[in-house]
Amino acid sequence: MPSPPLCKSLGRHCSELAVTVRVSDVESESGTLQDASMTWITGHTERIEFDKPYIVDTDLRVDATIYVPCKHLRTADGKPAVRSDGKPTDVPSRRRDAVSCSAHGFTGSVGQVTGRRRGPARVKLDNGRFSLVYKGKRRQLDLRVKRSARRALPVLPADNPCIGAPCRTGDNKQGAACCRDLQLELVLPKTSRHQEALLRSRKSPYLCKVKREDDDTVECEVISTCGYLEDNGVGCSLHDRILPNGRRAKPSLCYEWPDFGPDETGHPGCRLI
Repeated sequence: MPSPPLCKSLGRHCSELAVTVRVSDVESESGTLQDASMTWITGHTERIEFDKPYIVDTDLRVDATIYVPCKHLRTADGKPAVRSDGKPTDVPSRRRDAVSCSAHGFTGSVGQVTGRRRGPARVKLDNGRFSLVYKGKRRQLDLRVKRSARRALPVLPADNPCIGAPCRTGDNKQGAACCRDLQLELVLPKTSRHQEALLRSRKSPYLCKVKREDDDTVECEVISTCGYLEDNGVGCSLHDRILPNGRRAKPSLCYEWPDFGPDETGHPGCRLI
């Protein structure tokens, strides 16, 4: 059990956390793959807000804010003061202002620990228009649907193998688990002990599996649903859409299934394993 972070007071670090995400290596990945990786990562908007991408040395990075509260934050009656999406808990007004830190005994108000998040950014717009990363920048593009070949064989209407699958994420929500779990590689030097302690104190399972990879990076997993999911919670709105250069709009990471290592397992109930 990790020790609680050595905080000096309540603050926005109780409900949100600023991080830097390492997306890819610009020397080993083409611009097309960099765009796909950035679109994929920054599409997971449920609990994360992303800034503009930039390059440091050979790293493609993006700064972000993760809206997952600290597990030690409580209301006066001992319940979590902030929801798992970083917003204040809907409690009666007479208790709304009273929050405390169960690790250090700090007390204060919800206003001290919550920011002004506008809500998840929209990446799926109207009338076939989408927000995604194209040629290194986030753009709003009209994406046409790929035409079927004239002599193509008919396919079943529900050819998505994930429809009806019993897969689930750590919060026990069922369906499209791989579109709601996001593994992040964070730029976090080993000397940043307080920031790492704040990361490890987030409420599980919304942020969990924190593991230091080397002196400069830490991996973690965040439950933050992809904004490109269709209303049925399984289909992808980018499926069969085409970029202006004729390539697939759907990031390759979404349809090229990874090879699991000896210690890795997929989500429970996955149909593709």
